[in-house]
Amino acid sequence: MFSSRRLLACLLLPVTAGAQAALTPHQKAARDVYEQLVEINTVDSVGSVTTAVQAMAARFRAAGFPAADLHIVIPPGAPTKGNLVVRYRGRGGALKPVLLLAHLDVVAALRTDWSRDPFELQEADGFFYGRGTADDKAMASMFVANLLRYRKEGFVPTRDLILALTADEEGGASNGVEYLVTHHRNLIDAAYAINEGGGGTLSGTTPLFHSVQAAEKVPVNFTLTVLNPGGHSSVPRPDNAINQLAQGLVNLAHYTFPVALNAITKPFLEETAKVEKPDVAAAMRAVAANPRDSVAAATLSKDPRYSSMLRTSCVATRLGGGHAYNALPQTATANVNCRIVPTSTLEEVKASIERVLNDTSIHVALMKETTEKFGVAPDAIDPTLLSSATSLTKQKWGDIPVIPTMSTGATDGRFLRAIGIPTYGVSGIFSQPGENNAHGRDEKLRTRSFYEGLDFLYELVKQVSGTIAM
Repeated sequence: MFSSRRLLACLLLPVTAGAQAALTPHQKAARDVYEQLVEINTVDSVGSVTTAVQAMAARFRAAGFPAADLHIVIPPGAPTKGNLVVRYRGRGGALKPVLLLAHLDVVAALRTDWSRDPFELQEADGFFYGRGTADDKAMASMFVANLLRYRKEGFVPTRDLILALTADEEGGASNGVEYLVTHHRNLIDAAYAINEGGGGTLSGTTPLFHSVQAAEKVPVNFTLTVLNPGGHSSVPRPDNAINQLAQGLVNLAHYTFPVALNAITKPFLEETAKVEKPDVAAAMRAVAANPRDSVAAATLSKDPRYSSMLRTSCVATRLGGGHAYNALPQTATANVNCRIVPTSTLEEVKASIERVLNDTSIHVALMKETTEKFGVAPDAIDPTLLSSATSLTKQKWGDIPVIPTMSTGATDGRFLRAIGIPTYGVSGIFSQPGENNAHGRDEKLRTRSFYEGLDFLYELVKQVSGTIAM
């Protein structure tokens, strides 16, 4: 897999080369998969997920997986948006499979913005660098390498395993999970899925806690529109479309949705309080005990991460208006992106926006219809999964809490939850908050965390799927 430039780099970096030489055969195999995936450009507009899918399918074929268990699914009219579904056969029986989910698409990365080539896996200063190293090609590589290892070892689970490597999680027009759910549910139907969205948190190099994502906020875009007859700018009128929209957006910016805890966020606060600094921990315990404690909620909301965990949020993300420099605006529009807590409904949030805008001339409409489910309480984490994740965490990182969490961003898990497949984000990948810079310049992942996550997921998946002798 090495290019000539990579060979030169290794000769110039003997410490890195020495570290690679110390890897186990499984770690070397996983790194090779990781390198191949990072170096295939899978950006929505210019790359090809299909190329990456075909490369992974070739690995499974070479390992002896039956052709009937390998499915490359390409949506009509989207030749670069392929998805790979691999079925790893178990003993068979009543137990439904466990689905392993990872997306292969990545956000755009310009070489001029980066200090290194974003589509070359580079290792330096204890990190892997490259687009997708954290989101989500690390987890994809781990799943691929681990399934290949299971096959080599003759592992036979009591239930089937399904691996789905998919396209357009990052916002393209041909989302792979949505397409599979709609057109090929039989290929991915499972008891539950293991996905991105969780992971471990470090303070320096010290593990603080390990999170298991069991819920996520639902993303929705509303279009706000003000229409006006307009006129000549030399004769201003009081009902200016831009001014009216601007005032409404100011009102919305000053509004804070009420605290809305659920079966995941309440224990998140209770458990995270055990490792937070005293003032924040006190606020967490107070809000968990009484969500109407406005003083404690205000203290906790000083941290944007925790503020978003507590409630629905709506924020203006795009703005447009007017048609000429010397004319009164006839139209003014804005996009408001909302992240809705799973227990709230779309109608409730829309009504709140309209009330806060305080101007009936501002029309509020969904940007597009959605199949998302609203007003649904999150499911409890599968007890076997939670027990295995907890015991493995304590074995590998010591007596740290394993905390259920709700993602404030969105993953492909939302499409699975909408059809009744519970989805949990758990990875064994530890990092400091924000250090991976996913979606940003010089995205990276700790080298140690990659190999720790590889080992954690190898053990976790074996435990939740069961094993019998060949």
